[in-house]
Amino acid sequence: MASIPRRISLAILFLASVCFHPDLTLAARAPSPPPSAELGKHLTSIAKLTAGSPTIHIPEGPFLLGSVRVDDDPYGMGTQFDDTELPQHRVWMDAYEIDRDEISLGEYLSYLYAHKLHPSKDLQHLIWHVITVHSVTDETLAQWPALYVTWKEADSLCRSLGKRLPTEAEWEKAARGPDGNRFPWGDTLPDSSLAMFGQHHVHEIPILAPVSSGEAGKSYYGVHHMAGNVAEWVNDWFGFDYYAYMPERNPPGPTSGRYKSLRGGSWKSNPIMLRTATRSGAPADQRSATVGFRCAKSVAPSTAR
Repeated sequence: MASIPRRISLAILFLASVCFHPDLTLAARAPSPPPSAELGKHLTSIAKLTAGSPTIHIPEGPFLLGSVRVDDDPYGMGTQFDDTELPQHRVWMDAYEIDRDEISLGEYLSYLYAHKLHPSKDLQHLIWHVITVHSVTDETLAQWPALYVTWKEADSLCRSLGKRLPTEAEWEKAARGPDGNRFPWGDTLPDSSLAMFGQHHVHEIPILAPVSSGEAGKSYYGVHHMAGNVAEWVNDWFGFDYYAYMPERNPPGPTSGRYKSLRGGSWKSNPIMLRTATRSGAPADQRSATVGFRCAKSVAPSTAR
């Protein structure tokens, strides 16, 4: 019974950190919709500038998942985020591939057009605002990570490419390597050369890095932006205590839940959210300026390197 208040506080904390709506400030400053014809030209241009991500091969083998409770951890891991990350243990993963880069805004808009879907109003307002007020070019926007994306859209886009969303365990291994790096790049504390984080624009406009950037902060396996830029949808339902009972080989995640898991922190996150073990979640239909995704793909045993 003593764990219930902690679980409740964790739920409030991770929802507060992810399930906010930075678009509300922007929407309040945009009382009328952008001109459809002019905006349409930009959306088409951005979609045409799309370029796919290289994939990174993650070899089969065990890796160290989760965290150990540390009461004097300077990031507060022992007092705030430990429950969802316990216990730390080794998990075996079969080989798989994961996109080096987050799905770009250009790729997302190209997918929407191919499926005769319209960008959300939040995304339309954001694009029009940064083009007209901040003089952001179509070329720059095409290399932004996709944002204001629901979990279902992320899942469908990956499937349209013959891929899928990574499981939470796949994401964590790709981010931290086999031996449990605290951050994707190692144990060095994050700074602006390693990750895009801690940005607080006065009008809540996302401050993002191109998806193909991030070489200095790449993970053990060479995956970019697994800390900061945008948090990332993964396939799993969010299970508060899933790490305590997950299978030891290729954990698929809980079979049901209220929230879908998110990993990696965003452009607005504090350093604690950039840790490779930090877990959070959000409703599957949520759209946020802080959430995007990347895709993964299983590797057949006969082709595993």
